[in-house]
Amino acid sequence: MRLFFILLFCTSMAAAQERFQPSWPSLEQYSTPEWFRDAKFGIFIHWGVYAVPAFGNEWYPRNVYRKDSREYKHHVEKYGPLDKFGYKDFIPMFKAEKFDANAWAELFKQSGAKYIVPVAEHHDGFAMYNTALSKWNAVEMGPKRDIVGELATAVRKQGLIFGLSSHRIEHWWFMNGGRKFNSDVNDPKYADFYGPAHEETETMSPEFMNDWLMRCTELVEKYQPQLFWFDWWIEQPALEPWRKSFAAYYYNKGLEWKKGVVINYKNDISFKPKAAVLDLERGKLDEIRQLPWQTDDALGNKSWGYTIDNDFKSPHYIITHLVDIVSKNGNLLLNIGPRPDGTITEQETAILQATGKWLAINGESIYGTRPWKVSGEGPTKSAKGPFADQKEAFTAKDLRFTKKGDTLYMITLGIPTAPISVKALAAGSGNITGITLLGSNETVRWKQQPGQLVIQPATAYPAEHAAAYRIILSNAK
Repeated sequence: MRLFFILLFCTSMAAAQERFQPSWPSLEQYSTPEWFRDAKFGIFIHWGVYAVPAFGNEWYPRNVYRKDSREYKHHVEKYGPLDKFGYKDFIPMFKAEKFDANAWAELFKQSGAKYIVPVAEHHDGFAMYNTALSKWNAVEMGPKRDIVGELATAVRKQGLIFGLSSHRIEHWWFMNGGRKFNSDVNDPKYADFYGPAHEETETMSPEFMNDWLMRCTELVEKYQPQLFWFDWWIEQPALEPWRKSFAAYYYNKGLEWKKGVVINYKNDISFKPKAAVLDLERGKLDEIRQLPWQTDDALGNKSWGYTIDNDFKSPHYIITHLVDIVSKNGNLLLNIGPRPDGTITEQETAILQATGKWLAINGESIYGTRPWKVSGEGPTKSAKGPFADQKEAFTAKDLRFTKKGDTLYMITLGIPTAPISVKALAAGSGNITGITLLGSNETVRWKQQPGQLVIQPATAYPAEHAAAYRIILSNAK
């Protein structure tokens, strides 16, 4: 009944104001805002109670209740049986005593990121914000601070866009392993935290889906995020009316705020392609997509959240990955996993700073750009699809293109030591009137020839990892 009134409210408001309605034909009128298309680079933050055990990955709260898992064995040996010490018992240990939202936001600014997306609630059901819908939140327990609220203020103070992520829908089944043996998941005192803990095959109840919708709208009302990121399980058929209802409500809020808003979704069965922005987890595309899209990827190779033994991608990987994605009309949302005390690891800090250093010199070729007629050329095959890391490293022979107005940018995915051959800019492809190397005053030596443009390597490059050239091109064919 509650959903009926929410749908009725959204529909009546939309009709009165000629705005979005909770139907696919209406939602497909959505247009991705220019701020997102211009931003190209954002920071994702997986931070929660799972940072306390710091073992395995951010799915510790699920895996610890599976008797065949490493997490279960580790937990019983270190903390005792799960009916005596369960996941909830980590909450008082999650103190965030060194958390400084302003310091985080300053680092994000230094990294060159333009939008910031903390996880407001992960699958574990612990809310990192001030919610009226559950006592299991960071204001009443653990840190006893509104983490999301503090970040929203600090991020906006740095002139960055603030977004949010909710993984609440997966909580329907996330703790169900604890039903199968004697654990605190079965204790009625904690049903409001661990529950419902159903099987994945069970259709969600209207009550649970109403709760999901209320939590999402609460986040929008309290924090006014300009991006709302969903994980894959919102694709469940039963959720479709609630999903469409939220999208119409949120898009209308964006109109009310006079700010463009974005919904990120994982699979095309969640949203129609034009109704929201596609996100590929730990993957990418191998060609230009006409509609804007996004990759979410983690600096950590083993976990999205903090773990003691995590290892990390290199600055070279991140920078060339970003360039490759942008050339295909995509954005990169890059994840960090802070420690339970609220500090960001030294490794992640160094990689973010290295990325920012590169963007400070070469950002002109990234921010505000659009795809050219081809994304690039070169010998290295690009990964394709979700969960597809770039196994083969890019080199200086791999080139990517972006454009801004009449200016073309060509970026080498490595630092050239030999002449650069550009087949797409051979004689006859267009009249080049000038080429400059971003960040450098050195004269670029080049010549258009039949079959290729040849650019001689510079004597010194202003940045590591990749080189960006500004090309003035007229009469392009």
